[in-house]
Amino acid sequence: MEWMAALSPEGDRGYNACLVLAERYRNTPVLIPCHKDEKAMATAMIIWIQVIIHIVSFQNIMSDRDTKFISALWTNIHNIFGTEQSLSTAYHPHFDG
Repeated sequence: MEWMAALSPEGDRGYNACLVLAERYRNTPVLIPCHKDEKAMATAMIIWIQVIIHIVSFQNIMSDRDTKFISALWTNIHNIFGTEQSLSTAYHPHFDG
């Protein structure tokens, strides 16, 4: 997971960022329009509504070290779903997306 921020606000909802997720094995990108100031709980809900309920099974979620992705909320989410969290460095080309 990674954020693309500082986009020009578009549409009625004024989205100015995009949450980028990539399913590792199918190499399928998922782009979710958001606001750049989303909090951890809002981000978790966006991912739950837009992604997790459509995925049957996953074992690992890789993200950069954005505070939204390493908070206690995310630790609890990983515990609930039995997933492992892998952290990469920001802007690392091998892990982008």
